[in-house]
Amino acid sequence: MEDKVFYRDTWAEIDLDALYSNISQIREYLPEETKIFAAVKANAYGHGDIPTSKTVLAAGVHGLAVAFLDEALAIREAGITAPILVLGASRADDAWIAARKNISLTVFQVDWLQEAEKVIPAGTNLRVHIKCDTGMGRIGITKEDELEQIEDFILQSDRFFFEGIFTHFSTADQLDETYYNQQLSRFQYFLSCLKTLPPYIHAANSAGALCHHDSLFNTVRIGIAMYGLSPSDEIKDNLPFNRKEVFSLHTKITHVKKLHVGEKVGYGADYTATKDEWIATLPIGYADGWIRKLKGFEVIADGEMVPIVGKICMDQTMIKLPRSMPVGTQITLIGKQKEHFISVDDVAKKLETINYEVTCAITNRVPRVYKTSKKV
Repeated sequence: MEDKVFYRDTWAEIDLDALYSNISQIREYLPEETKIFAAVKANAYGHGDIPTSKTVLAAGVHGLAVAFLDEALAIREAGITAPILVLGASRADDAWIAARKNISLTVFQVDWLQEAEKVIPAGTNLRVHIKCDTGMGRIGITKEDELEQIEDFILQSDRFFFEGIFTHFSTADQLDETYYNQQLSRFQYFLSCLKTLPPYIHAANSAGALCHHDSLFNTVRIGIAMYGLSPSDEIKDNLPFNRKEVFSLHTKITHVKKLHVGEKVGYGADYTATKDEWIATLPIGYADGWIRKLKGFEVIADGEMVPIVGKICMDQTMIKLPRSMPVGTQITLIGKQKEHFISVDDVAKKLETINYEVTCAITNRVPRVYKTSKKV
C-alpha cells in the first residue's frame, strides 16, 4: 500500500503560482538594477523555506534573507547556492561554518569581529554586512565611531569581506513619514562616513521598497508582500501590484452529532445549545496554531459561514452547522471556498494581531501542501 504524505485531514496549501506571480510583479515594479533579497526566515513566514526559496529565486530574486545561521544552513543543505544573509546576531565562534558555507553574517560589534577572526580558517573569508540601528532600537551600531572601528577592522583583516551595510525601518508601513525620514537621513549619514561603499546597500523592507522609492539604494529586502499580504492596513491600498494570498488552511469534519436544548460543548462547558443543533468536530487545535481566542470566528463549511463554538482544544475544534453534513466535508479556515473568502487579515483582526503572526504561528505539525498549475 502506498504511504500517504500525512495522516490527518488538516493541512495548509501553499500556492506557488501566486508566490511566483507576486514576486515577479514586484521585480517588474522595481528598477532593473535593484537586487532583491527575499525574506524566508521563520520557515518563510510559515510557508516553507525550501519550496519558497526555490520559487522566488526562479522568479528573479538575487538572494535570500534569514534570521539565524541555523536557517541559512538548512537552505544550503537543500542544495541552494544563492547568496544568503543572516539578519540576526550569530555567535562569533560559529563564524567559521558561515565562511565555509558562503553565508553572509550581520556584524555590529568590534569585539565580535576580534573573536570571529580567530576561528575563520586561513585562506577563507567571511562576508559581512554592518547593521546600523537608525531608530529600531534592536541590534546595530548607533554611533559614527562604532562604524569607523568596525569598518577599519574589516578592511584590515584578510578574514572578512565587507559585503554590505543596512538598516531597518520601524514605520515604513505608516502614512506618517516623519520618523521614517529621520531613520533614512541617519542611514544616509552613516553611508557618508564610510571609507568605501560595499556591494550591497539596503534599507527597504516590503513597505519601504513598494512605497518609498528614496529608500531603495541598490538592494531591497522583500518579505510579507511576496506572500500576498500587506505590511499594514494603512498602506494596503497603496501597494502597486495585484497581490494574491499564498497561504490557505483547511481541515475536514471527523464527527457530527446532534445536540439538544441545554446540552453543552467543550472545556468549561461554556457553550450551551439553545435549540437542537448540529455540532461538528475538526482535527485542529491550539497546538497547531489555531488558538483559543478564535472562539466565535466563522469558517467555511460546504460554502457557508459557520461559527466556532466552545473553547478550542489542543487538537480539536467544534463548529455549529446549519444542518447535518457528512464526515469528511472540507472546512476552510483561511482561504476561498465557493463564494466565500477568509483572509489571513481576517484571522489577524479576530486575534488583535498582525498577519505576519498568523502564518508564522501555524506550527510544523500542520503539513504544507505545495500547489502549482501543473502539480501538487
